[in-house]
Amino acid sequence: MILVTGGTGLVGAYLLLDLLQKGEAVRAIYRSHSNIQNTKKLFEKHRQTALFEKIDWFEADITDIPRLSKAFKDVEYVYHCAALISFDPDDEELLRKTNIEGTANVVNCALDFKVRKLCYVSSIAALGDTKEGETLITEETDWNPEKLHGDYAITKFGAEMEVWRAAQEGLKVIVVNPGIIFGSGFWNNGSGQICKKIAGGFPFYSKGVTGIIAIEDVIRIMTALMNSDLAGNRYTLVAENLSLEKILFTIADGMGKKRPAVYAGPLLTAIVWRLDWLFSKLLFRSRSFTKATSKSSHSQEIYSNKKIAQELNYSFISMEEYLLNLGKEYTN
Repeated sequence: MILVTGGTGLVGAYLLLDLLQKGEAVRAIYRSHSNIQNTKKLFEKHRQTALFEKIDWFEADITDIPRLSKAFKDVEYVYHCAALISFDPDDEELLRKTNIEGTANVVNCALDFKVRKLCYVSSIAALGDTKEGETLITEETDWNPEKLHGDYAITKFGAEMEVWRAAQEGLKVIVVNPGIIFGSGFWNNGSGQICKKIAGGFPFYSKGVTGIIAIEDVIRIMTALMNSDLAGNRYTLVAENLSLEKILFTIADGMGKKRPAVYAGPLLTAIVWRLDWLFSKLLFRSRSFTKATSKSSHSQEIYSNKKIAQELNYSFISMEEYLLNLGKEYTN
């Protein structure tokens, strides 16, 4: 039996589809029954409704140890995809509880139930920080606690520490650090919100560079690593490093929408994150743009995929064509 946490999210849903198409027996953890519909729609899109019915859904929260432990009965392999994604500083406590404490609970259960192997889905946000004059980030780049990091990045890094601690206690683990993951069908979450903003006429762009990858590549690599003898390693999953300008323009072209026309330089984003802080206090709303977000929107750092490309002899999907098609699909 394979256990998938976060089975109603983008990574979890695509992973469930892939595993079931390969004939695996899977159990998926969910928190809200309504979110299961997102996964069901993905299976329906691929005409795999019959496979969807084979999922052993299990209601649990990764922060609830007694309930979570019951999900591990007869489980041999675990894909830990569940996480809270938020860039609002007010969510710091919830981020820590979900991403760090929740991951600690998952790996502890894996140890207790003698799970054979666990794959943890981290993020490039948890990778290290370049030194002055450097631009390339690899799996070996050191994390600098003195540098500015958002709470999401800090908690994903903390979650990795729990995974490595479990590895020291005998659990076979694989950690993957994907860039921004693009995929269709989950328009209200993650990268799907980028498509929604562009469709709504979002006017701003910046020239910072980030690593991106298609969901299909993420799933293929994760399952290949889990089916291999490799363990105790982390892998950066980035197909290409593209500027935010290129990403937004390409999706807009695919949608047949006007490209964002206002360049948001460092001065403008510095003003915006301060105004966002002020309005969040005055209007009692969540933050949507922070100092850390502002910094990342101008970053020129490059993420290396050399390790995973060589390890698996892997060729990635071309992201420019993928983003164009994603934009087309969003409008259909």
